[in-house]
Amino acid sequence: MIHASPPRMRGLTLPAPGGPSQLVLRDDLAVPPLANPAHVRVRIVAAALNHLDLFVADGLPGIPLGPGWVPGADGAGIVDAVGAEVTHLRPGDRVLLNPGYADADDEYTRAGDQPLSPSYKILGEHVPGTLADYVTCPASCVHPIPPGISWEEAAAFPLATLTAWRMVHTRARVRRGQHVLIQGIGGGVALAALAMCHDIGAVTWVTSGSDEKLARAAQLGATHGLNYRTTDVARAIRQATAKRGMDVVIDSVGTATWASSLGALGRAGRLVTCGGTSGPMLETDVRKLFWNQWTIMGSTMGSDDEFAAIVLELGAGRLRPVVDRVFPLAEGRAAYEHLASGRQFGKVVIRVSDGP
Repeated sequence: MIHASPPRMRGLTLPAPGGPSQLVLRDDLAVPPLANPAHVRVRIVAAALNHLDLFVADGLPGIPLGPGWVPGADGAGIVDAVGAEVTHLRPGDRVLLNPGYADADDEYTRAGDQPLSPSYKILGEHVPGTLADYVTCPASCVHPIPPGISWEEAAAFPLATLTAWRMVHTRARVRRGQHVLIQGIGGGVALAALAMCHDIGAVTWVTSGSDEKLARAAQLGATHGLNYRTTDVARAIRQATAKRGMDVVIDSVGTATWASSLGALGRAGRLVTCGGTSGPMLETDVRKLFWNQWTIMGSTMGSDDEFAAIVLELGAGRLRPVVDRVFPLAEGRAAYEHLASGRQFGKVVIRVSDGP
């Protein structure tokens, strides 16, 4: 069933790169039409920020920013209208969104590994995003919110949890009893990875420049916490493990942590990275790489099957995201600035509208 589009909507927009200062709240944006019969239009109730949103605001190659560009990858809301080919959703359903999808028929999508497809898109980066009253996306991205999950949790859940799931389960294949270092605890991916490794039964080591964040991580199951401002992380880990080091390192920080991540990695260890919040350029001593037989892996987002798996975990009461603060849409710039400050512990959520 296709509904007529409401005339106008509010949205946070990025007319040009240059950081959060460029954000403009508008109330005259056109509501996205439901032109594709396999798509769904969702009225957004809550959205959440990721470091990706900071990168988009700063400017990324090929990202089509402009006067009406709406950022935001994560979102949860109410189905407003469905295309003629959509049968498993109906207007009024409470849903959360998988932020990434591929819309080509190629070797990667046929293998069920959508993030490797050249056609892969992320809401708010390659197509209009969730920081507005309405967004349209393929019906395959839209999943019912499990009972008992708040709007804020539903919005905070998708991107970080999906990214961490692929890193921990699909790429690094963390197992019970293995030692895992998670750099930069406090961000959404790191906290989701901690929850997963804790559930697996791994021995978890986390780092932060804040003792308060380390204490909160301990309450969430972290076995060891190291303050990188006062401790040589790699040396401390090698001393504590009789030079054995880590089986797995999970690093989304990049430049600032790369040396300590490799220094903490044991023989035949696996390092998996999904980003570079402190910078993208890295330096590695190739002799240590081949002598220790390390495996260094990149990881981005996750497949449709992986997203379905994490929604099942959420419905089972596991992997509930940590929400740091909730801002109204009118204070979207302040939400971005709070995330950029690094003070947050958990996800920064933006309440876009009221929901039942």
